[in-house]
Amino acid sequence: MAALLKTRRTLTGGLARYAVIMWLATMLVCCSGTMAAAADDLYRAQTVVTGQGEPNRLIGFGACLEDVLIKVSGQPALASDKRLAAYRSKAKELVSNFSYHDQFAGKPHRDEQGTRDRPYDLTVEFDGRKIDGILGELGLKPWRAQRPVLGAFIEMQQGAKDFVVTADDAQSDLQRDALVAAADKRGMRVVLPSAAELMRANIAGAELRTASPERLTPIVAPRGGEVVLLGRLVWDDNDLGWTTQYRMAWHGKDYQWQFRGVTFDEAFRRGVGGAAQVLSGNGDPGRSN
Repeated sequence: MAALLKTRRTLTGGLARYAVIMWLATMLVCCSGTMAAAADDLYRAQTVVTGQGEPNRLIGFGACLEDVLIKVSGQPALASDKRLAAYRSKAKELVSNFSYHDQFAGKPHRDEQGTRDRPYDLTVEFDGRKIDGILGELGLKPWRAQRPVLGAFIEMQQGAKDFVVTADDAQSDLQRDALVAAADKRGMRVVLPSAAELMRANIAGAELRTASPERLTPIVAPRGGEVVLLGRLVWDDNDLGWTTQYRMAWHGKDYQWQFRGVTFDEAFRRGVGGAAQVLSGNGDPGRSN
């Protein structure tokens, strides 16, 4: 009987150790897959084109190439770099795969518009080694370090209307979607405070203008926010656009950058792009705007 109990304990212990080993192996594979997927996403971009003809497709390739070079390097200043023109012209040679999604899928075709003029989402994947090579030629390098999650506190002011973009308030729907899209375009992740969290912390638009990152970080930390990005967008009737200011602290240094006369979609892209520029070590966005 004693020998039988010893055998059972040995088998049970062995099975338990085997289960733990298999669990660890599974987690390692899953984590590796997640990291690989994130890296692959950096070399993928999307744009909207009209129809599926090659002329528009080549234009789309060029637009996606610019986005990928900025996303992989973390350097938004590439958007105004004249050297990119030569690379856009040969973007087709850098593409490893592409696909279309019909924005009007499921809707009936209407005359000529139904064939040539339908809008499509063009998703383009580029050869990573070729993209890294181009960055080297431009004096840049891939930003391979773990990218901190931005905790974004964005004030929107238009006339008497003044609110903070939140994760759940209905009046923030358009701005929230645009901010998430801007972050994806720049290879970043953002989290937003909830309306209730702001209320508990007694923070409204006016308070954000002087709030310190130390005060705001605990609000977004439970959602994964690691670095606070503060933004203020004020509508200007003369410019017919938003006057925008951003600030962020990183490694003991304060960064501020501003611009004016843009849509809030563009303002968010520049805000997140500026944060990426700082975090990737590509310089001060305040000196390149």
